[in-house]
Amino acid sequence: MAVLAAVVAAGAGWILLRSHRRAVDQDRRWRAQEEARARELSMADVDALSWQDFETYIAGLCRRDGCTKVIVSGKSGDLGADVIGYLADGRKLVIQCKKYAPARGVGSQDMQRFVGTARPEHGADVALFVTTGRTFTSAALGLALRQDVVAMHRDLLGSWVKGAHLESLIPLNGSGGGTRRRPPA
Repeated sequence: MAVLAAVVAAGAGWILLRSHRRAVDQDRRWRAQEEARARELSMADVDALSWQDFETYIAGLCRRDGCTKVIVSGKSGDLGADVIGYLADGRKLVIQCKKYAPARGVGSQDMQRFVGTARPEHGADVALFVTTGRTFTSAALGLALRQDVVAMHRDLLGSWVKGAHLESLIPLNGSGGGTRRRPPA
């Protein structure tokens, strides 16, 4: 009888210990998630970034979402590739960043320059044009659609900033969706 009671007590203790460890682990994960959320910027914070810091921030969002070999190349003469990296599935991602006032739209000229270099010069499988502006002009958006460029305006950027995964914001069919290229070693 005493042996049975000891076994039951030991089993109950083991179950309580496991339950406690699980609760501690869940609490630790919750705290880490909350700390990560606290580090996220608001769109007002994004608006306050310099254009260089904005490009670096976009690269950080790419890394957060599993992109590899991410570099910030934004400088004079970058031929429209401010951020370059590889999505988790191996597609090459080329991003043009335009840090504009929230009310400003992206015009056709900006889109034309990016379309002319994203694939021919940089070999983009996915060409992404990101702006802090609220809109793209109809001419810019039409060109983006015809040339398979993902146009990410302020509202979509805000979703990305708040935790939406990049690949959920990129169409599956299109932007090189059928191309699977591994990043160079």
